[in-house]
Amino acid sequence: MHTFRPTLFVLLLSTLLLGACTGYQKLLKSNDVNKKYEAAIQFYEKGDYFKAGTLLEDLVPLLKGRPEAEKAQFYFANTNFQQRNYTLSSYYFKSFADTYPNSTYAEEASFLQAKSLFRDSPEWELDQTNTYSALEAIQDFLNRYPSSNFRPEAENMSQELQKKLELKAYQGAKLYYNLRYYQSAVVALGGFQQQFPASAFNEEAEFLKVSAQYDLARESVQEKQRERYQEVVAFYQHFIDTYPQSRHLKEAERMYTDSQAQVAKLKPSEPTAAN
Repeated sequence: MHTFRPTLFVLLLSTLLLGACTGYQKLLKSNDVNKKYEAAIQFYEKGDYFKAGTLLEDLVPLLKGRPEAEKAQFYFANTNFQQRNYTLSSYYFKSFADTYPNSTYAEEASFLQAKSLFRDSPEWELDQTNTYSALEAIQDFLNRYPSSNFRPEAENMSQELQKKLELKAYQGAKLYYNLRYYQSAVVALGGFQQQFPASAFNEEAEFLKVSAQYDLARESVQEKQRERYQEVVAFYQHFIDTYPQSRHLKEAERMYTDSQAQVAKLKPSEPTAAN
């Protein structure tokens, strides 16, 4: 008997599971809208978002014009969110908010649309189109619901996305330096500083501008060197005024000293065609 009981238990469990699956399959094939709706809500409230979502996907078009339609559409959008189908959930939450702008769910739907796009934002190395869409949706939510309880979370999401864009912009500017495109690096680093004036990367960006300009001057034709070394001196002076305690100070001073010596040694050149 002891060797038989586990087998009997497995058979009973399998029978129960098969019965449950069979019941769910019958619901999927059923034409009883009310029965399917009640079952979908029960699955949703139990946290079974897959089964709830599958039923609601069939029900949403069938419930148009009925009082249950509003709840069904919001729940369906949220089943996608809960299953991390963020592209779909953002679409369905937006559709819900557009269809039911005065709904009691409208504020949450607008927030969850933005949150879906936030969750769908890729790593900084990848294309950031989705990140810009998320920022736009978050700002739209904040404008529409300035006193929302979701506001702190929405603002935190916005800040996190801004930091991602900041990192991507900085790494993009720094890449010119790493590739030895020094003139492009100076322009890109300066553009980064203008776009993100409060960035934590600005100290390093300022130093890299000095370094890029110095290397540009060293590699230039002689006719252009004096002017470009003068730019190194100007960049250095701005750097030490802004970051007098920088860890890069010693290296920046070396480039500054050499640039001053080169400016003194080199004679001003006559205007020539650009190289």
